[in-house]
Amino acid sequence: MGASGVAVVIEDDDDIREVVHAVLEASGLEVYAAGNGVDGVDAVRLHNPDVITLDLGLPDIDGIEVTRRVREFSDAYIIMLTARAREVDTLQGLAVGADDFVTKPFRPRELLARVETLLRRPRGSKLLSGSGGSTTAELPPAPALNASTAPTPVLPAGEPSGLEHNGLFLDVATRTTRVGTEEVQLTRTEFDLLQALMEAGRVVRSTTGLARWLHAKEYETGGYVSESEERAIQVHIANLRRKLGDSAQSPRWVETVRGVGYRLAAKTSEN
Repeated sequence: MGASGVAVVIEDDDDIREVVHAVLEASGLEVYAAGNGVDGVDAVRLHNPDVITLDLGLPDIDGIEVTRRVREFSDAYIIMLTARAREVDTLQGLAVGADDFVTKPFRPRELLARVETLLRRPRGSKLLSGSGGSTTAELPPAPALNASTAPTPVLPAGEPSGLEHNGLFLDVATRTTRVGTEEVQLTRTEFDLLQALMEAGRVVRSTTGLARWLHAKEYETGGYVSESEERAIQVHIANLRRKLGDSAQSPRWVETVRGVGYRLAAKTSEN
């Protein structure tokens, strides 16, 4: 499958930068490159990319700071390129808004597969209507939910239909999230994970299953998922909770099923 769109490559190693540039360009992306963090942030601002590949070990500002600055104005997918020994830095990068990571040394085909997986995630899947449910291209339909556990399809005044649960509103068409009347800014991966959990309702989504889904491996039930990939899901969920103002101990929206994964918390009495 060929990709389309715009990419920015932020990498100080000339050889790696040229390889990544060539791989992404050959796939159909329009590619721009920068050799340091400051120039990389400027390139993102100028070219408004769909995806960014980002080396963590840059000579001026590191990849963590680049991610932090980029997230102030861009929701582009960010894939970190990181040495296997820098897992702590990788998790910190995810915590400030990166979407995925590839460890060095990597195969160009692996990097391209990750990029294409991100770019083909649905940006506007069918909305719920009536009492039925919608599914995404990556996630299979969840088991049937009864009325007491499923998220509620809603039509907020003046807005398209979406999903509502305990005062949390998710609109897939506009990719907006609200708690009450206040909009919450999520990264694309955080939004996608929240959508997956809201569509599943009280059905548990395993950490491993969510990691496979993010990498388009949902139907590869025997596919290997590393501990780092599972921890990445945990970091994304922690980010999501923080932005929603949710609590892992007394969850209003995202409940941890210890040793398994995550699901929506039970509906509160006022809902």
